[in-house]
Amino acid sequence: MSRAITSLEGFTRKIRAVQPAADEVLLYRGHSDRSTYKLLPSVLREQRFMDAEHAILRELVASHPGEFAQDSTTLEQLARAQHYSLPTRLLDATWNPLVALYFACNAHDGKPGGVIVLRVKKSHVKYYDSDTVSCVANLAHLKPAERGAIDFTLVGDAFNLQPNVDRLLQFIRVEKPHFRSAIVPRHLKSVLCVIPKRNSQRILVQSGAFLLFGIFGDLDSNIADGIVVERIHVNGNRKVEIRKELDRMAINESALFPEIEKAARYIRGRI
Repeated sequence: MSRAITSLEGFTRKIRAVQPAADEVLLYRGHSDRSTYKLLPSVLREQRFMDAEHAILRELVASHPGEFAQDSTTLEQLARAQHYSLPTRLLDATWNPLVALYFACNAHDGKPGGVIVLRVKKSHVKYYDSDTVSCVANLAHLKPAERGAIDFTLVGDAFNLQPNVDRLLQFIRVEKPHFRSAIVPRHLKSVLCVIPKRNSQRILVQSGAFLLFGIFGDLDSNIADGIVVERIHVNGNRKVEIRKELDRMAINESALFPEIEKAARYIRGRI
């Protein structure tokens, strides 16, 4: 997949050639600048974000409680915070390859872009109410030193009786009061594909999903268990033409961003 595509037709041929195995699903993400964009969630891109992760979500919820009133889980809070550009351990993805292509072409004209194709084992695809998702999402509440002190060489009760794991369990039980002390260590180190509630118009129209990162996930190095990364390169000098082709397929800013200001900007750009 090294040769850069120059048209929607060329991209479609590339996508049709990618066939998932029986135990896989395909997920996509677009990068408009493939030289600088990383397959990392925003909170893991800078040390200052990692150091403050346990506090910044609380601060946002405390300052705007009404926005989060309907959210009953940490995952839902993270998804809403992500919408407002707070650094989180979520990475946006889509089930629709054309949406990914739009994001690969919607900025940095002239610079090579790329569509990331993620082969995800079905065992790593979880719904919003999964116990495993609760375990990983609530890592956001632990301080860096608390996460770093977890001993992953322990198993079973010995693992769950660690003070920092017990603290994680306390956060999980806020949303799931009857959750048992049975966290599986490898789950906390995984990257999961999460199917969220489609209670956001943007998630709905973008066929959105999330990649939820645990402690040691690293998709750029292609070493995350259960996920294999492939890349389709996009010719940076053809982005404008590809956007025009996508527009004829109703894949454009107005369609993918249902907020009124985005629709207004799209209409203005067509004049």
